[in-house]
Amino acid sequence: MSHSHSHGAPPASTTRTRRATRAEERLRVRVMWLLAALLAPVVLALALGAVALWPSSDSGGLSLEAATGDAPGTRYLTGTVERVATFDCQGVGSRPDIQVRCAHLTVRLASGPEAGQRVRVDVDPTVVRAGVQRGDEIRVARFRAQAGHPAGYGYVDFTRSSIMWWLAIAFAGLVVLVARWRGLAALVGLGLSFGVLLKFMIPALLSGESPLAVALVGCGTIMFVLLYLAHGVSIRTTTALIGTLFGLATSAALGTWAVSAAHLTGVGSEEDLTLTAVAGQVQLSGLLLAGIVVASLGILNDVTVTQASAVWELRALDPTASARRLFAGAMRIGRDHIASTVYTIVFAYAGSALTVLLLINISARPASTILTGEALGQEIVRTLVGSIGLVLSVPLTTAVGAALVRFARGPGAAGVG
Repeated sequence: MSHSHSHGAPPASTTRTRRATRAEERLRVRVMWLLAALLAPVVLALALGAVALWPSSDSGGLSLEAATGDAPGTRYLTGTVERVATFDCQGVGSRPDIQVRCAHLTVRLASGPEAGQRVRVDVDPTVVRAGVQRGDEIRVARFRAQAGHPAGYGYVDFTRSSIMWWLAIAFAGLVVLVARWRGLAALVGLGLSFGVLLKFMIPALLSGESPLAVALVGCGTIMFVLLYLAHGVSIRTTTALIGTLFGLATSAALGTWAVSAAHLTGVGSEEDLTLTAVAGQVQLSGLLLAGIVVASLGILNDVTVTQASAVWELRALDPTASARRLFAGAMRIGRDHIASTVYTIVFAYAGSALTVLLLINISARPASTILTGEALGQEIVRTLVGSIGLVLSVPLTTAVGAALVRFARGPGAAGVG
């Protein structure tokens, strides 16, 4: 009687499955190397650009005193309001027969050589209407004594550091509480991004470097830091990064054309004129371009990350879905996102420009003249260029994600890959 012995040989189907898995893993590795090869020149260009554009000094000894009219020897101090004495006065822009309320403040200085002394500071109706009261901390300017006249003191602003610190702490705490480690990583990335802005971009702009080049290098670096730190190194994050870099490049190219075609000079406010007087080496039209790129950064980051996540989640729900089907499903989400983002941008600008909109409403000039003027024209061009870059980045990010999601690791390709 004979007996058959299999010696534990695996079934043919299991062998085929293992071979398919190994082939898929080899293909995934090749795709990751391809993505690394595509991004390596970008990283190299950003590094070389940072070296070439790195400023030799922070501000080159620039000072605002000459442009703002500050008298030599003017010092800025902090103090606490101890008494508010209101009186009738004539407000700027009000009718002669209408009296408004101004105030004499008794302020106890908290900084400078005169710390502890009490001084009188007069404030106008806007400060009184803001609710100045005993115990408020304010900032005052001390004008040095001249020609027998004693030193004078003028109101500058409220000090708001306490409330701003509390808001920042509440924001950070809620981000970490809700988003946990990913939220903490995002906050760290945000801090590093501000480091790039304050230590590289602003000094480089003040040194007279090309504003567009500085913006592209700075924003590109910020994107690498923010995305990989907040979302991890993965194919999904790389998909969002590719879409963001495309959007930034599109905004920069379109912005260059729009600023030139619209003959925008970059001088649209008193701050622009002040900057020209103090730092004439700064190219204001180029600074407008840099502003377009920087303004596009946050919006693009939001949209591209959402689109990449949409593709990955759809793949997790249906691992057998084709790239075409994933693209169509994610684009339905993307269209909703585009629609909501577009009017979010418009209302965000309208909210920040209510003063300008009120002036337009009471102006005798035609609305078309005001809307196409330098000041509003800058904002309109910035908004439209950024929105076009945003809209174009959505289908690109979605297409890249639909093509790459099958090479990601994790169940349904929705894991860390």
